[in-house]
Amino acid sequence: MTSNVRNAKDLYAAFARGDVPAILAMCDPDLQWSQAEGHPYQPNGAPWSGPQAVLEKLFKRIAAEWDSFEANVHAFHDAGDFVVAEGRYTGIYKPSSMRLDAQMCHVLCFRNGKLFRFQQYVDTAQLQAVMVMH
Repeated sequence: MTSNVRNAKDLYAAFARGDVPAILAMCDPDLQWSQAEGHPYQPNGAPWSGPQAVLEKLFKRIAAEWDSFEANVHAFHDAGDFVVAEGRYTGIYKPSSMRLDAQMCHVLCFRNGKLFRFQQYVDTAQLQAVMVMH
């Protein structure tokens, strides 16, 4: 296992235990984080810059709006500076009480051992259906 795969596994382990400070510490200050186009939190897919933006625009919203939100990774693929993580998101969106079980894929790029770029791919139609406000 390369150090970047180990770094990716450490990131997901920190997310699983809700350790956001550990996740942010594993990020490069110049982090570029992109949600999938069509994601309700960033529909245009434009990247957020820096760990603080990800904390404010993603992690705080997940904590406030979701019960039992998990990123369950089933496979890690080593591509040098890049790691591809395949899995599923699960959870319950509190405002709609609807359950999510969506396929996802992440492409993570590391620089000097820190997460430098993150690109999410997910079933955004399912996210939108779960997150629709009634």
